[in-house]
Amino acid sequence: MRILHTSDWHLGRTLHKVDLHEHQAAFLDWLVETVVERAVDVVVVPGDVYDRAVPAVSSVRLLDRALARLAEHTTVIITPGNHDSADRLGFGRELMRGGIHLLTDLPGIEHPVSVEDEHGEVLFFGLPYLEPDVARTALVGQEEAPLARSHEAVTRAALDRVRERAAAHPGARTVVLAHTFVTGGEGSDSERDLSVGGVDSVPAGVLSGIDYLALGHLHGCQDLTATVGAPAWYSGSPLAFSFSERRHRKAVLLVELGERGQVEVERLATPVPRRLTELRGTLEEILAEGEEHGGDWVKAVVTDPARPAHLQERLREAFPELLLTEYAPEGREQGAAAPVVRREADPLEVMDQFLADATGGAPSPAEHDVLEQAYVHVRREQAAS
Repeated sequence: MRILHTSDWHLGRTLHKVDLHEHQAAFLDWLVETVVERAVDVVVVPGDVYDRAVPAVSSVRLLDRALARLAEHTTVIITPGNHDSADRLGFGRELMRGGIHLLTDLPGIEHPVSVEDEHGEVLFFGLPYLEPDVARTALVGQEEAPLARSHEAVTRAALDRVRERAAAHPGARTVVLAHTFVTGGEGSDSERDLSVGGVDSVPAGVLSGIDYLALGHLHGCQDLTATVGAPAWYSGSPLAFSFSERRHRKAVLLVELGERGQVEVERLATPVPRRLTELRGTLEEILAEGEEHGGDWVKAVVTDPARPAHLQERLREAFPELLLTEYAPEGREQGAAAPVVRREADPLEVMDQFLADATGGAPSPAEHDVLEQAYVHVRREQAAS
């Protein structure tokens, strides 16, 4: 059986205010083409389909079109992540066309999707994002005490149900979709914190005993098989959502599931709309990179001792896709307390000091004159009113 594992689409997300809709649409077009070309039997998406609980209409339509196209060629199984609203993502699941399965509620854990191949039955179990404060009571009987308030406790209880259900199907292989942070995984800046009581991860050993674990939440593609003790992968997000992901090799995973114990995973690189590049140095050093990185999404960290004049304009001219600028002068002490401004201080002295703090150098006579003229103008306007 060929399974395509992808997750964390985050439809509706932006990258430093850049709308990613067209790039997400291009990814979904590529995904449908890949499903057809590689004769994929099942597509699994373990969470964060949308970027927020109430997605934009454009994102809902984008998902609707993608699912309609995928349903013509394959079976699709989706579970919600911590960004999705399980109720909203699961709306209409009873009416969904054949081949589309939205496993969005806790009772659904015990009702896997069954798909047959030449080796027998494969059971696909979907674990929606397990919010500990909710799942700790929902996963126990009415007369039982709540589970511990932790991701480990609720995930362990959910997987106990999975294993119990799978035991009723002797010889069946199991695939589990889970949106969680497994200990040993490598995160990035763009993932929402899952911590509860200071603990945000699930020990890898909790997840053992599964034929393939399709993980979602972390945005870097990574193999946790050695840590978990069973085939376990994060597919990662298909697009980068922060500069901390600039070195990621974005991918989806093509999983060849044979007889029990036979699992092969192939990374398929996803389309990259633009490279993410972080450039650090003096303004002149950064501008010298314009020929190589002029078409990239750029974060510029400028280290000149004094803030260069017309900084943004000069950077934007060399890097039209500039997204982020930081001024971090080398040699200047960081974290110094802000100066205290006394009521009786001379306003012009305060303005001069502010400019010196902002640029790293005392204002020139011309700059001081501009400040003085502005101050005199404001005072006259106030007096006239």
